[in-house]
Amino acid sequence: MQATDGCTLVIDTSYGSTVGVVGHEPIVETDSRTHVEKLQVNIARAMDAAGLGPADISCIVVGVGPAPFTGLRAGLVTAKALAFATGARLIGQNILDPQDAVLRAALRGDAVIADAAGFLADVSHTAQNGQVDGRPEPEHHITLCVNDARRKQLYFSLNHEAGVTGSETDSCHWIAMDIDYPGHIVERVNAEVRRRAEIGGMRYIVDVVGHGAARYADAWQSLDALGSVVEGSILDAGAAGLAMFAEMALKHADDEAPVEPLYLRRPDAEVPSPLKHVLNHAGAQRAD
Repeated sequence: MQATDGCTLVIDTSYGSTVGVVGHEPIVETDSRTHVEKLQVNIARAMDAAGLGPADISCIVVGVGPAPFTGLRAGLVTAKALAFATGARLIGQNILDPQDAVLRAALRGDAVIADAAGFLADVSHTAQNGQVDGRPEPEHHITLCVNDARRKQLYFSLNHEAGVTGSETDSCHWIAMDIDYPGHIVERVNAEVRRRAEIGGMRYIVDVVGHGAARYADAWQSLDALGSVVEGSILDAGAAGLAMFAEMALKHADDEAPVEPLYLRRPDAEVPSPLKHVLNHAGAQRAD
């Protein structure tokens, strides 16, 4: 999906870096040690490959995480500077909700996504009406969306398709974006899914998708009903994934949400506690 006039440029540094113009193949850097310094070079390469210049950019979609501080900050600073210089509209998009969207596209058997994303090849095709390979399927798939947070932790959210429970007030998040250890995530997901299952009388299958999913595959075995475990991101799905990522951002472009990073992790540096008062100590007195 393109903005009304001109092109839409996507910049995301939630995991490595992805830069691309919607309608064209993105440039992906997976090496977190060098992706920041290559960011501006790759933006120029992507624009050149599309036969466009800075004046052609009407919209910039930038990833806001959640992700570690250094890489995420670099992407946002670059996107904001470019938007200021070109007058382009700047829209933020988190990385977790699109993971749910790309997995559901694979479950539906979306040929465009399937052809572009080899990492989705093993996902079972489940139609939206609850059918698997033409047979009735009384189960509903929900998505545990993750992104590598390092330090043996993951950023995550538990997403379900809006309206699947029949409740108009149900949000698409059963567990809002957070950071935790895989074992704790499993406990929290199991508790929430059991609660929802009791209310709705349904059985839920939990699919796990995102960078870091495969690393903690053993932990996911403790989920009550595990579906697919998919290591990869919507931005690994080539031009199709890039377009889907931008489309999600453009759908919510009128929400007027500030384009700010989602770090989620508490800062390492904390304000030190005040020194303990020493009983009967009034400090040194200067002698006259």
